[in-house]
Amino acid sequence: MHESIEVAGRSRTLTVIGDPTGRPGRGLVLILHGSRQTGEVHRRFTGASFDALADRGTAVVAYLDGYRGNWNDARRESRFPARRENIDDVGFVRAVIDRLAQTHAVDRRRVVVAGFSNGGQMAMRLIHEVPDLLAGAAVVGATMPSAASFVDPRPAAAAHPLPVLLVHGTADPIAPFEGGRMRGWAERMFKVGGTTLSMVQTAEYFARRNGVTDPPRTSRVSPEGRRPWAARTDYTDRERPPVRLFTIHGGGHTVPGPKRAPFILGRTGRDISTAEEVARFFGVGTAE
Repeated sequence: MHESIEVAGRSRTLTVIGDPTGRPGRGLVLILHGSRQTGEVHRRFTGASFDALADRGTAVVAYLDGYRGNWNDARRESRFPARRENIDDVGFVRAVIDRLAQTHAVDRRRVVVAGFSNGGQMAMRLIHEVPDLLAGAAVVGATMPSAASFVDPRPAAAAHPLPVLLVHGTADPIAPFEGGRMRGWAERMFKVGGTTLSMVQTAEYFARRNGVTDPPRTSRVSPEGRRPWAARTDYTDRERPPVRLFTIHGGGHTVPGPKRAPFILGRTGRDISTAEEVARFFGVGTAE
């Protein structure tokens, strides 16, 4: 169902999947699309795989629409309209949670955000600015901005630590797995700049921020001989919120799952479903 909501004097839109008359206390998964997409485009881009979480009746899924195709994200050097006009996307997320708590009786304590690319950068902004709104965050195809390129000061430890799920391809042509700067053509096309950490450094950053000090454990997910192939690294430490990284070796700027991305974005990992991993890791939308 396509809906609109007023935020800071602007009409913002979203697509909501889930029965308003469903049982109360369901989880809520907020999907933040990549640059030059909309929620509906990203829904097709992922093969509507997140819809299954709502179809089970245990979660509501909301695909939010950015402003003119982008989010006012975590990167200081972003130059697209959402940044130039200082669009209140944090307020948008807050308003959507408030709306769906009323209309769909979702549990405010079970709200998870899942962002891809520019949406992943927005998810990292939410982790730092409004962690009290979230039960966790998933970041796909985006790495943490370096300190100089981040819009918000970063405390050494989180006042409100959250579980974080990370998914990234080692052959990503747009958001480099090893961090640093995006390629010149990508910076010009997407109107961004600055530097980022590598994906491994990003995982280590969130683990430290959550107070996790035990060494990570890595295991292969894919069968031998598969290309691209997936590995899972877990950062856990007693009762601390965990961090999990899925590395898609040979994977591109894609969302692993049932739908292959366009060839220009690189290869799509098929041995994990990002939607199902979100459901499993955060305990929202899982089959009962």
